[in-house]
Amino acid sequence: MSEILRLYEIARSFQKTKGVVLWPEFDKTQIETDIFEKRQWKIVIDNQVACIWSTTFHDPQIWEERNKDPSVYIHRIATNPIFRGQNLVGQIVNWSRNYAEENGKKFIRMDTVGENRGLINYYQKCGFVFLGLLKLKNTDGLPAHYNNATVSLFQITLD
Repeated sequence: MSEILRLYEIARSFQKTKGVVLWPEFDKTQIETDIFEKRQWKIVIDNQVACIWSTTFHDPQIWEERNKDPSVYIHRIATNPIFRGQNLVGQIVNWSRNYAEENGKKFIRMDTVGENRGLINYYQKCGFVFLGLLKLKNTDGLPAHYNNATVSLFQITLD
């Protein structure tokens, strides 16, 4: 838990330098639930946590009608700065392809708050299709950075 919280704090500090929407401090209970439900993941390199993320199979408040599609949703990717530039998102995409297929899913999806052109371009280089922007309608229960937000939506369609 302490390493996850540390990486989220590092990510928040990095977001401040980029002038983008900042992540809130994530609820420890949610992180504990993700761990318990086996939806919290990590990449370990040289006995160090290089990157973390979480997944879910349902994301109705963000994906609305498209939530009915069989999908894996990726959330909260945070990279240890020691390992930046090592295409860890590409590794997550490769892992997600296998994970989605094993679980009978046809799409890998993710979102990011706002219209961050640099991040949009990066995710496209990692294989995602940018589906456009969506103004969220119901953010009850979502982390604070989603309140009154517009999100960028990304998707990979599996064969």
